[in-house]
Formats: sequence, structure tokens, C-alpha cells
Amino acid sequence: MTGITIIEHPLVLHKVSLMRDARTPSNVFRQLLKEISLLLGYEVLRDLELSHVSIETPLRSMEAPCLSGKKLVLVPILRAGQGLLDGLLELVPSARVGHIGLYRDHDTLQPVQYYLKLPADIAARPVVLLDPMLATGNSAIAAIARLKDAGAQDIRFLCVLAAPEGVEAVTTAHPDVRVFTAAVDERLDESGYIVPGLGDAGDRMYGTK
Repeated sequence: MTGITIIEHPLVLHKVSLMRDARTPSNVFRQLLKEISLLLGYEVLRDLELSHVSIETPLRSMEAPCLSGKKLVLVPILRAGQGLLDGLLELVPSARVGHIGLYRDHDTLQPVQYYLKLPADIAARPVVLLDPMLATGNSAIAAIARLKDAGAQDIRFLCVLAAPEGVEAVTTAHPDVRVFTAAVDERLDESGYIVPGLGDAGDRMYGTK
């Protein structure tokens, strides 16, 4: 597949397996999602811009690499995307945070927007869009379109699991957006869920149905 990076680190794969297990309780599921976001975040943010600043170590002065430019923006798709946010904020505490509220109409499988709040200067910042699952791709495509309407130019999409159908849909609709995931599963079922997947991530996080 083009336009996608699959992060197959052993720790990531182990934690994903624990999340897939239907016996994993909500509190453990949430903690695993946070831990996975930390691990995935290193790869997603690998190419952040650096500059060098003069510092004094206990032994001598040096030119040390530090993040430069505008701080990035993290944008979870509510509600499940919120589960990836905390881990990434631990990596980059100074990041700005926007929110996109979308839910999937279970009859049409199309996204319905109910909330949107983004930084005013998003055009000048790298953006990481967050959602644990990339299933049909409809929500991700709609969210990316909202980000672009707001001026965003450097957009990465981070998910834990993806379906081939969703990857193809997103990379076709937005070929300039890089997709990062821990695994691409077999397919979607007739209800638009990823198989074998892990169920509905929002319900698993919060113990709802």
C-alpha cells in the first residue's frame, strides 16, 4: 500500500493484541491506548523540524538540537480519538489541541459533524489527526477536509487499526496526507466494522454500547 506507514514494533503489536481481546476491561483498554499512542507518536513525529541552540552542559558549551518552528496541533476525532491524545501530549506538552466531533450514521455509514474547534493559525502548524480506527475512511476523509478548509497543509493521520478499504479511500481522497497505523486488518464486515478488529473503540474505552 502507498501512503501508509505500518509501525510493527513488538511492544505495539503486543499491546494491540491485548486491546483486541474482548475480555480486556475498559480501564485497561484506555491505558493500553495511551501507551500505544506514545509508541506510535515517535514514528509519526520523526521528521519534526529542528534547529540548534547554544547551551551549557556541566562540562562545556555546545550547539544542541531543539524543536523549532510553530508547535504542532493534535486533533482527535471525538470521541474515540481522545484516547490517543494524552499519550501524544506527554511527548509534546506544548502542542495545541483542536477537536472535531463526528459520529457515523449506522444506516448510511456517513459521518455527521456536531463540533469543530481548531487553532486560528493552523495553516502554519503541522497537524496530527487522531482516531483509533480507520474503517470505511468516511470520517477521516471528512475530518481531513475540515482541516484543509481551515487552512491546514501538513496533515498526518494516526490510527491503531485500519481496514484496506479505509486506507484506499483516504489515500485516494487525500494523497498528500500520510497515514500511520499499527496494523492493517483483513476487511470490513457488512456493518462497516474492521475484521478481526477490536470492536467499537469508543464503546471499549468508556464501557458503553
